[in-house]
Amino acid sequence: MEYRWLPAHAPYRPVWEAMREFTEARDDATADQIWLVEHAPVYTLGQAGREEHLLNPGAIEVVHCDRGGQVTYHGPGQVVAYCLLDLRRRGLFVKEYVEQLEDVVIGTLVDLGLEGATRKPGAPGVYVPYDEAASAYAPDGAQLAKIAALGIKIRNGRSYHGLALNVDMDLAPFSGINPCGYEGLPTVDLRHCGISCTVPEVGEHLLARLRTQFGE
Repeated sequence: MEYRWLPAHAPYRPVWEAMREFTEARDDATADQIWLVEHAPVYTLGQAGREEHLLNPGAIEVVHCDRGGQVTYHGPGQVVAYCLLDLRRRGLFVKEYVEQLEDVVIGTLVDLGLEGATRKPGAPGVYVPYDEAASAYAPDGAQLAKIAALGIKIRNGRSYHGLALNVDMDLAPFSGINPCGYEGLPTVDLRHCGISCTVPEVGEHLLARLRTQFGE
């Protein structure tokens, strides 16, 4: 397994193209890779993405890409982990792989001191309890807010794309979309959950969990 950080605030499209090229060129002996990056602002629409979920993109770039899922936002203050794995070699099925990515995020949040993170049936990603009236994270909140998005692509048994964890962001761009296709879905970051960390710090915690889950 190989790991690397990409340059800060990297544009989305060249990174996506590099992932596709790597996946197309690899063979049975190619080592898996994990890329960590903090992107420049961008909205991405997955293969099932519908234009009506782009409510007000403004000046933010919109990219139609080949991952699964609907629309999401990437930008400064968010760490993205692209997992370029040979699932067939690892004997992993897609559902199992998605659950493992969610486990990685939930474990990372526990490491950072944030309890209560969970899955949401039918909506891949990781969520935390939320108080709608206060518009804030609440350990005993009745609602859920999204803190991490997940979208993958499988080609010839090999994965690319991955997950995005909100660290310390301007959350306003999420109001320009229906996040992941869900109208009114609250979105939070670690800062609004009372966790003060930088993107590199959270990235290293995330990387440690990825190493544990997928390392060789």
